[in-house]
Amino acid sequence: MKRYTVAVLVRNRFGVLNRVTSMFRRRQFNINALTVSETETSRLSRITVVFSGEETAKQQLINQLYKLPDVCSIKEFNAENSVSCELLLIKMKNEAETRGDIRSAAEAFGAVIVDYSKDYMMFRLTDVSGRIDDFLDLMRDYKILEICRTGSVSLEKGSSTIRQPINL
Repeated sequence: MKRYTVAVLVRNRFGVLNRVTSMFRRRQFNINALTVSETETSRLSRITVVFSGEETAKQQLINQLYKLPDVCSIKEFNAENSVSCELLLIKMKNEAETRGDIRSAAEAFGAVIVDYSKDYMMFRLTDVSGRIDDFLDLMRDYKILEICRTGSVSLEKGSSTIRQPINL
């Protein structure tokens, strides 16, 4: 199965997120990551979905999403046509015997300390999904207290946008 990233521009209305995600459920796609936010206007929201499936089923899903009344436009992203990233917050146990190794690893990955106490260290890392996975794999050798990770956010390269002329 192939992994896909799709952004769905929708009218910012009650229940729209449920209708969009229900379409994935009905088509038996597993959502790997989901990010939702308002756009440059409060009238629109952007739903970015990372999911796995077959090409033909994915195309059928996109066709069905376009039939939803609040869907304005849809863009599919890949590594060649977009810039994508995720955000990770990770809280690590602060112990004298592991502190140096954890800080060195965090520095190597570009993670920034955002909170620190005698009991824990909290890092923020913004990067592509694979690098965050690699960082987490390395941190699993130490005492992870808590992890919070966003889904992917993606924008298409170049001057085109997901927004098309819409009658709001």
